[in-house]
Amino acid sequence: MSAPTFRLHNTLTHETEPVEPIEEEHLRFYSCGPTVYMYAHIGNFRSFLTTDLIRRTAEALGWDVTNVSNITDVGHLTQDDLVDPGGADKMQQALEREGERFANIYDLARHYTEAFLEDWRALNLREPEVRPRATEHVTDQLHAVVELVEKGHAYTTDRGVYFSVESFEDYGHLSGNTEAQQLEATDRDVVEDPGKRDPRDFALWKHDPEHLMHWHSPWGWGYPGWHIECSVMGMRYLGDRFDLHTGGEDLIFPHHECEIAQNQALAGHPVVNYWVHTRFLQVEGEKMSKSAGNFYTVRDLIQPGPDDTHVPASIRERGGVDPLALRYALMQGQYRKPFNFTLDTLETAARHVRRFQEVAERVDQALDADADGPDTLGDRLGDIYDRTLAAMCNDLNTPAATAAALEGAKTIEQADRLSGAAAESAHAWLARTNDLLGIIESEFEADERAGDAMEPGLDTAPLSSSIDELLQDREAARADGEYARADAIRDTLEALGIEVMDRPDGTEWRRKVEL
Repeated sequence: MSAPTFRLHNTLTHETEPVEPIEEEHLRFYSCGPTVYMYAHIGNFRSFLTTDLIRRTAEALGWDVTNVSNITDVGHLTQDDLVDPGGADKMQQALEREGERFANIYDLARHYTEAFLEDWRALNLREPEVRPRATEHVTDQLHAVVELVEKGHAYTTDRGVYFSVESFEDYGHLSGNTEAQQLEATDRDVVEDPGKRDPRDFALWKHDPEHLMHWHSPWGWGYPGWHIECSVMGMRYLGDRFDLHTGGEDLIFPHHECEIAQNQALAGHPVVNYWVHTRFLQVEGEKMSKSAGNFYTVRDLIQPGPDDTHVPASIRERGGVDPLALRYALMQGQYRKPFNFTLDTLETAARHVRRFQEVAERVDQALDADADGPDTLGDRLGDIYDRTLAAMCNDLNTPAATAAALEGAKTIEQADRLSGAAAESAHAWLARTNDLLGIIESEFEADERAGDAMEPGLDTAPLSSSIDELLQDREAARADGEYARADAIRDTLEALGIEVMDRPDGTEWRRKVEL
């Protein structure tokens, strides 16, 4: 069977289109990551799951993938749904809210970054090739702002630097927000700055020497705007032409609209070919909110604490649900359709995931037994996998894909006897299905078991050597005062399941064996 055509809905064209990478069979894309001021909720992770499934589908087709997903640790304001945001920086506001829990804003950012990465791994999301932090790239952002000013796409006021929307004629094409008057319909007023030329103009740099995270610039002490961060980091690692950009639908305007304006103003041509957005999630038919009692972070559901009384007792009493069940539940709605997440959906997902795991256990037992007999499953499971992949290539139709996968599990269950040959086919199908959907076994847990099963000294030297080299680079960065780079190396190691421990007599590391 020939490979199906991978199709995704492009917000820019309002069409579901074949994905045609600029470099043949090499998908390069950027994903907007979290602002690390609190624990990420399940709606956030629905969007991150879309990114993961795009990656897995492309790899199932035999493509190479380069994914960049950022960490926003400065510059995202509480009213960033406006074209020119107001309010406090979310990071700074979080530090004020949490009092003495953190020594400084950098400790807060580190804590919530590590928590986010733990949740990421728990949901079996594959790690991007690059995970840059905004604070690591402030110099790059400054250079970009200077260039925009020099090209006539930006101007300065006493309060900062603004992008001139009038200088970019295509502004509003992504979202449809093309008129300044549309801003008047928002619930809040735009930031007042007598130096602004147009209400649509958005901030590239905020002049604020009192901000807890500030840098020196040609326009005085301050910090970057949220929108410029992603433009700079995307082009820094993917170049001035790349395939695809993902995010939640709340980012279409103004964030992604502003990214497009900045990108094209800097590059002189369109930079991103496909814009893919995940729709909002509801919980039990209502908008997720703390006041409604239906606001769930990932860890609320997979590892609830004694004080998490908003989590249903049925979940708290058993210590949380299998993270793969949460992943499976979030896949029961296609990414670009609104999805109502319910506890019934989660309970059903838990049963289905356990069913897959029981099938895998049976297959492992049959492999060990290696009974004689023909392969009665290979062809049928091959057809089922083809249908599963076809569903994923059809604009990530996850409900159809998981339904096909369940048919495969049922096919194995109904086999009266599994010969060694049939078990081999079933094992291969489970592995391919898990690679594509990530719902049967956590890849991080599998890696841990593989590491535990190694004989002493077997294949460990290369990994240990690489970790030691990264730690040496981290120590050098700390010695040079490059703390952002040192933190980035630590985050990379954390993403690999390596815990770094700074001791008075030096730095040690160990594998993390639990969440």
